Amino acid sequence: MDLSFDTTTISWRGPAPFVFARVPEDESDAIAEVASLVTYGWGAIPVTARIEGIEFTTSLFPREGAYLVPVKVAVQRATGVGVGDDVHVELHLEVRD
Repeated sequence: MDLSFDTTTISWRGPAPFVFARVPEDESDAIAEVASLVTYGWGAIPVTARIEGIEFTTSLFPREGAYLVPVKVAVQRATGVGVGDDVHVELHLEVRD
């Protein structure tokens, strides 16, 4: 499953790196529909993400009715992305049959 969206990064004092891209409602709903096929436990969803042309692996996690994409520190440094920045995000989820 491939998803693409624009969002504004936020700060959340959860697990590092503290900068996250919130997945919009429609895309979060699409992820929720396949969550049982892709999760590896406690709701975490492994993905390949791309922000500002930088591809990386991470895990989405559910928060307040949506999913959050942790933006790794290496990606923040390479792109200059920080809290409050508008970003375009592409996600790839491997859906098992």
